[in-house]
Amino acid sequence: MRRALEGIRVADFSHVMAGPYATHLLRLLGAEVIKVESPGGGDAMRYYGSDRRYDGMAPAFIAVNAGKKSIVLDLKQAQDLERARRLIERSDVLVENFRPGVMERLGLGYAAVKQLKPDIVYCSVSGYGQFGPRRDWPAIDNIVQATSGMMSLGGDPDGPPARVGFPVVDTLTGQTAAFGILAALFRRDRSGEGEYLDIAMFDATVAFMTSAVVPYLVTGRALERTGNTGYSGQPTSAVFRARDGRYLSLGVVQQRQFEQLARALGREHWLEDPRFVDPDRRRANAADMHAELDAVFATRDAAAWEAELSAAGIPCGMVRSIGEAADLPGVDARGLRVPVTIPGLPGKEHVEVLGAGIFSSMVNAEELDPPPKLGEHTAEIAAWLDRDLDRECARDSDRG
Repeated sequence: MRRALEGIRVADFSHVMAGPYATHLLRLLGAEVIKVESPGGGDAMRYYGSDRRYDGMAPAFIAVNAGKKSIVLDLKQAQDLERARRLIERSDVLVENFRPGVMERLGLGYAAVKQLKPDIVYCSVSGYGQFGPRRDWPAIDNIVQATSGMMSLGGDPDGPPARVGFPVVDTLTGQTAAFGILAALFRRDRSGEGEYLDIAMFDATVAFMTSAVVPYLVTGRALERTGNTGYSGQPTSAVFRARDGRYLSLGVVQQRQFEQLARALGREHWLEDPRFVDPDRRRANAADMHAELDAVFATRDAAAWEAELSAAGIPCGMVRSIGEAADLPGVDARGLRVPVTIPGLPGKEHVEVLGAGIFSSMVNAEELDPPPKLGEHTAEIAAWLDRDLDRECARDSDRG
């Protein structure tokens, strides 16, 4: 069965994370992605990390480039720039994340590309967008976590702001770009028109934080930092330590849930205790509620509490490591981990990358081809592009 984007070709001029993650999602949906890399090393993400054994095929690079093709083009050289144009002519989508203005200086901005391919879906990804007072500011994930307000929401109320512990801005920006590209392709299918998409990391991040930003827009008051307590402010929506030293995250925010919790823990007297009878009084007596819960959760191991309370319909989860989460039973059955074989990879050749997090009733990602070595497909793709150029030159000669 065909995947949703089979037959769609993407000219991928992006590098590092946000742009490549967008094209990774398109590849998972069946698109052909041709990654254009510069000579002298290509995408810097190929060398990300401290383990030099993985240079050229770093784990972070594998994560968002499996199944793509790689062509090395020096866009400052006339022949390679012409090849880039011809690739674009034969593509449905162009993705780039150079600093604003770079593609225009190369003659590959949207206006020029639209002359080559009128129905192209052209997506530019940058820190703050292609126009505006911050257009030329450099931006990477942790910078936008700071400037967007995201970092101000993390950490304890009396402590410093805290960065989210993975490149969340890069990832959500790539997802936003992929979403925009899919919408543009759907529109093109109905109208025949191409489209220009200006995706800013800042914009995508603020939009992603809608549950924090809109309350400010409505009330004029910013949310306070709450640490590991949920934004409800309820002491029953927090993190607690179990007997084995593992942590539990409890998510009891509704009165009905609190009543269920009290009964499940054998603490029905909480329902009559004037300190705890309703959400406002529990919030006012948060320290007392925490102390009660700490004492209860210290009597059993975290996994036992998680299983029992979840079975009772009470939101509760054990805090897991990344490895524990990835190895949970049932993850494979949902197609979240996609196998990839990479010959010569240090340690092991059979590895996995992550799918898009979408389980479909029609078709899901199967084994992907390995990420390309730098320029692995240059000869093949260049021959394809040059062959068509030679044919056109011969036709022009015959007409002359």
